[in-house]
Amino acid sequence: MNLNVGAKLQQRKQRQKKQQSRLNLVSLMDIFTILVFFLLVNSSDVEVLQTDKTIKLPESTAQQKPEMTALVRVNNQQLYVGERLVAEVDDIDLNADKIEPLFRELEYLANRAGPLSADKEAAGRAVTIMGDEMVPYELLRQIMRTCAAADFRDMAFAVNQTSPEDPPGVDG
Repeated sequence: MNLNVGAKLQQRKQRQKKQQSRLNLVSLMDIFTILVFFLLVNSSDVEVLQTDKTIKLPESTAQQKPEMTALVRVNNQQLYVGERLVAEVDDIDLNADKIEPLFRELEYLANRAGPLSADKEAAGRAVTIMGDEMVPYELLRQIMRTCAAADFRDMAFAVNQTSPEDPPGVDG
């Protein structure tokens, strides 16, 4: 049965419509695969400490990332260990050997964590101190002395990372 030219043309148009309506998913899957790998690789680069609007951190060009440790936060009014309020800054005696409420809280954390391994015994437990840039040095020194007394001798300070600038006298 011979079809006339009009019928052949009509059949060809119907076949083209069927072919055009199919969606090619291969390219779309390639894009999503690349996107998944990109997100997996770049998701581990960001480390965020707890934010506290009452603390303005000093800035630094340090490149070393902090590890998650016990966190001591201090501003001009309050002293926290993690999320727990330990003491009011006005109640702290800067002439004492240590800050007693902070010492008790750090001892509690050390007891919960268990004993240190032999290789970590010399460095002590790790603690990160997040202090406002306007906190007096005497208070910061008292906090460090208390941490050391509670066997938290591996201390790190939280700072805002900034981009390194050229040293003075270098023309760029």
